[in-house]
Amino acid sequence: MKSSRRLGLVMIAPAAIMIVLFFLLPVVLTAVFSMTNMSTATGISGGVYQIAPNSLITLKSAMPDIAAELAEPRYAIDEAGLKSVEGLGLAPGIAAELRAKHNGEVFPTRRDAERMIKDLAERPSTRDVKQISEQFNRSVVNTRFDSKGELFSALDTLGLKLTPEQKETVAGATYTGWTWTTDNFSRIATSPDMARVLFNTALYVALVLMLFNVGYALLLAIWTHYMPPTPASIFRGIWLLPRITPVVIYVMLWKWLAWDTGFISVLMGKFGYPPKNYLLDTAYHAWFFVVLINGFIGASMGMLVFSSAMKAIPKSQFYASEVDGASRWQQIRYIILPQMRWPILFVTCYQTLSLLASFNETLLSTNGGPGNSTEIWALAAYHTALRNYAGNLEYGLGAAMALVLVVIGVTLSLLYLRVFNYGTLVAKPLIED
Repeated sequence: MKSSRRLGLVMIAPAAIMIVLFFLLPVVLTAVFSMTNMSTATGISGGVYQIAPNSLITLKSAMPDIAAELAEPRYAIDEAGLKSVEGLGLAPGIAAELRAKHNGEVFPTRRDAERMIKDLAERPSTRDVKQISEQFNRSVVNTRFDSKGELFSALDTLGLKLTPEQKETVAGATYTGWTWTTDNFSRIATSPDMARVLFNTALYVALVLMLFNVGYALLLAIWTHYMPPTPASIFRGIWLLPRITPVVIYVMLWKWLAWDTGFISVLMGKFGYPPKNYLLDTAYHAWFFVVLINGFIGASMGMLVFSSAMKAIPKSQFYASEVDGASRWQQIRYIILPQMRWPILFVTCYQTLSLLASFNETLLSTNGGPGNSTEIWALAAYHTALRNYAGNLEYGLGAAMALVLVVIGVTLSLLYLRVFNYGTLVAKPLIED
């Protein structure tokens, strides 16, 4: 018995590893990334502290005085500057006097530093004063610091004394790496654009699912069920073409049909209508083609599942109904549909998850246009995290959008199980009690 269990564990181990690597781990990593502000600006590794122009803009709203001081250079008399002065070839007493009397001093402006230099015993010329002062020009703007300690040590050296609260504000504004945050979900909940994308997604899933993936697929399965075997097989094979055709070629065929140089424009031109891009000229036309493009792919899978389920229905039930004078519609209503709850539940659940996650066809056909009217959630997450026109890819926000999609999918799946009364579908047959 123990050896059987071990053998069972060994046999199931590869499947368990695949589930962890390709299902659980991506979901966990998505959840982790969704709690960060990762983007191309922050990178995916640890960042540095840098007082850049954008951080100064951020600081101006919180601490305008400190921001102004950080933006301006200061003049610090230090050993590095003194050695540079010695290399200028000026009177040797200048560097010696600066080292003896002013080493460590910080002057807030160039004027203050040059006034001090003019008062030296050597009395350097105006030209020399300019040269000397330039050797002590110190600024933290655009300087990279690996840690907070290095940043605030440099600020202390320049005479910028900050309180602990001010230091935290400066550190937060100047850090170029990613941080942990829940702001992504706040943006999703409050953004009008996100609400529009969510509505588009609900419309897209509902239309494609009800009209094609379940509705038309069930109709195709019933039609082929009553057809002779050979024509039925040929008909099913034809309907498989949208699914087995490479998606790029499949979408290009639709574009050839709808573009301003395509078949529809050529046909309508015979009746005096000017050519136009029927795929992208209006939002209604774009939605029409998006639903058709995705619907024809989904209908083929549902047709196969429903056809297989109908073949499993005992033929004796159909023979008996015909003896009793039942019509085709009555056979569909009282024999086929009651026994299709399991297949309909599976197709509905599977195709809902598929529609929520897929965006290839929409990306290649409309790319969310015109004017983001066909932008669906998965496509918006892709644009946010991996490809957009602004150039700043927001990995954290994109991961948060993907996580919301996972939550929606799980919620809808549980809802379907309740609507189809899953408990009765898996209950033990009464004959076994």
